Amino acid sequence: MCGTRSISKRERPTDGRWPLWRLGALLYPFAAAAVAINLFLLGLMWQVVGIPVLSPILCVLLSIPLGIPASWAAARWVRQLIDEAEGRHRTGQD
Repeated sequence: MCGTRSISKRERPTDGRWPLWRLGALLYPFAAAAVAINLFLLGLMWQVVGIPVLSPILCVLLSIPLGIPASWAAARWVRQLIDEAEGRHRTGQD
């Protein structure tokens, strides 16, 4: 068959949409920054109960790995908003 390609089980058609990993990669810097800010503010609130304050550098370092699940959640949320705006019905599979 000339010019045709079957879709493997690992590849799913995206119907012209960005895959979640690409949305997550795009949103990662913003999600990681939000995590760093929230960690720093949480560290300031911990002062009330006697726990030492988290330094801004430590918050940034902790936000690097914690930004991954945050960006994944943000990507799922953005995908849902895009689907809703385009009138697509969610099937529960991404």
